[in-house]
Amino acid sequence: MRLRKRMVVATSGLSRSLFFMAEAKLLTVSIALTALTALAAAIGVGFWRRKTRADEEKIRELEKSLKAALQNCSAERQGRIRAQQALRKVAKSNDSNNSYPLAPIAITRSCFSTRNGTPRQPLIVPLARACLVFDPTRVPPASLEGLEGYSHCWIIYVFHLNTDLDKLWKDPSRSKFKAKVRVPRLKGERMGVFATRSPHRPCPIGLTVAKVDAVDGNKVFISGVDLVDGTPILDIKPYLPYCDSIPGAVVPDWVKVDNLLAITSVNFSHDFSASLNHCWSRKMEKKKKKKNEISLYTSQTEFQNLIQQVLSWDIRSVSQRIRPHITENVMLEDDDSQKELHILDDIVYHLMLEGLDISYKIDYGGNVHVEKIEPFQTEETYATS
Repeated sequence: MRLRKRMVVATSGLSRSLFFMAEAKLLTVSIALTALTALAAAIGVGFWRRKTRADEEKIRELEKSLKAALQNCSAERQGRIRAQQALRKVAKSNDSNNSYPLAPIAITRSCFSTRNGTPRQPLIVPLARACLVFDPTRVPPASLEGLEGYSHCWIIYVFHLNTDLDKLWKDPSRSKFKAKVRVPRLKGERMGVFATRSPHRPCPIGLTVAKVDAVDGNKVFISGVDLVDGTPILDIKPYLPYCDSIPGAVVPDWVKVDNLLAITSVNFSHDFSASLNHCWSRKMEKKKKKKNEISLYTSQTEFQNLIQQVLSWDIRSVSQRIRPHITENVMLEDDDSQKELHILDDIVYHLMLEGLDISYKIDYGGNVHVEKIEPFQTEETYATS
């Protein structure tokens, strides 16, 4: 029994020793973990401080770069302003060449092949169509984005087919500029050029308005045009009804005479449809060969309607209308009645549309008789007798 007690006491002492040893180890491990945590925190704080200092240095460098860039931009802007001021000063001092360089930004592809037949005013021929082809090297297609949202646009262009353009390069004292021009609505009477829309002006720049049909890349399709094919375009601007339309605007009485240039009727001969069908078929064949050719009309019926709209106005020149004509009476049988026509000495006039030559006559009553259509052979506008 005494031995057993000694063994129990020894065992209890050993257990207490082991417990105290384990407790000491746990305390050591805990102290080590605490030290490691403190060390990691110290390292993290040091790294964060170094990173913060690096970020602050980068921010200061960026601020310096931004300040230098702003200073450079300001200096460049001031340099441009000084250069522009110097250019204007030189332009003012050079009286013989006080001009500004302007270059076309687009070229017109119009249904009107020549000046003859091109409407004198915009929108009076709704089917008159054209395409403005912009130069992508001068005008990026993105410049036209948003234009399709407007129904109409203003177009600034050059009267490039004027026969007196050589006067622009002459001294003003030698240009022999005509202060007055013949006005169609005044039957050839003269009016001050700035009271008219004559193309013969000191600066041959035109202004017109057209309906915007579509915008496709670097092309703008328009209608109601009074532009001849090949017209150089200087600028286009959207039409704004709230400021461009002026209620109560006043014009002279002679401008209000609308029926002076109106035609009584437009009639097509029996052979016209056949000749139009032949010319249209040839035109479609050429279009297939030329893939990049711009098509303004989809059918020959639509094209014939264009002819009727154009000839609904007297497109003849003032000299052609006011010169005397020999008339003769022709009696026509029409059922049981008789009609009398006055033919103006058999004069044949020509209208050039889409590269096609339309021949027509006008009788004494202002009726147009369209005779035939054929491919356009020459570039000159004429009337034959």
